[in-house]
Amino acid sequence: MARWRIPPEVDGGGRFRIPRRSFTPAYLKAYEEGRLREKVEEALSHLGPVCRVCPRRCRVDRLANAFGVCRVGRYARVASAFPHFGEEDVLRGWRGSGTIFFSWCNLRCVFCQNFEISQLGEGEELTPKELARLMIRLQEMGCHNINFVTPEHVVPQIVEALPYAIEMGLRIPMVYNTSAYDSLESLRVMEGLVDIYMPDFKMWTPERSRKYLLAANYPEVAREAIAEMHRQVGDLMVDEDGLAVRGLLVRHLVMPGLLEETREIVRWLAGLSRDLYLNLMDQYHPAWKARTDPRYAEINRRVFRREMEEAYRMAREAGMWRFDVRWRVVIPGIERLAVE
Repeated sequence: MARWRIPPEVDGGGRFRIPRRSFTPAYLKAYEEGRLREKVEEALSHLGPVCRVCPRRCRVDRLANAFGVCRVGRYARVASAFPHFGEEDVLRGWRGSGTIFFSWCNLRCVFCQNFEISQLGEGEELTPKELARLMIRLQEMGCHNINFVTPEHVVPQIVEALPYAIEMGLRIPMVYNTSAYDSLESLRVMEGLVDIYMPDFKMWTPERSRKYLLAANYPEVAREAIAEMHRQVGDLMVDEDGLAVRGLLVRHLVMPGLLEETREIVRWLAGLSRDLYLNLMDQYHPAWKARTDPRYAEINRRVFRREMEEAYRMAREAGMWRFDVRWRVVIPGIERLAVE
């Protein structure tokens, strides 16, 4: 087994560490205590006759395979699944994070870097048992966790698949990797099932959220959602190898020319918890409509180095100190494995 010198930002010198032998996935406890079956029934009731899975609250019956903004009906659509080595070190470890990318999305981000999946809907519809088998396949490949990417609109389908996955032997942590455009109803269904919440806090102001995400209420929804996630799981905890096992990890994509958004977001996050684990991401590049539409010319460039430096300065000034940094070495040749 690999052993690593864990940076103090990860485990706080042992303060944020849980021994692996004492950790049990939350969903497994819910299953053993008989609570999971009730959650399945509650989650499916959110699909219809009037969908209330996400903040859009489209007035459609997804149980009858109708769909609204998210364009997903009764069953989830999956674009890809593989051990991801591009995630945070606390998730990817040395065998990868078992990512399952769901197709479509309840946001319409004009700069989406996965627009083929989120806006064009590339992927294949899966039954609950098929989704469960996909989780097991990723576990068999050695992944450290199951990482649901863009799950906001398919919470019922995930919960419905969990009992099958558990009965097939699922035993690794569950990561809920979201835009934070989640309904509180869905998050409360996920309470006691999710081990690690990983929301992306995108925008602070309604005006920019309307322009870039096509959701003016995004900031309010995101604040409520992230606060609820933190209430459920607390600050991020890791095991002896520095792998995340429970807690909240927040991502913020620093945008070109939008440091005012960053300033307010990190101030709010610090108010939630100064021990919060934060990934300030520099990966922005113009994609989708931001690359071609003149209405978004101001974000048609990469982020400058000085903007990233300023973003970190703002976060430190707010009192934050647990920043995600690369500290593992991944063995060449296994960076990307395809799920058959």
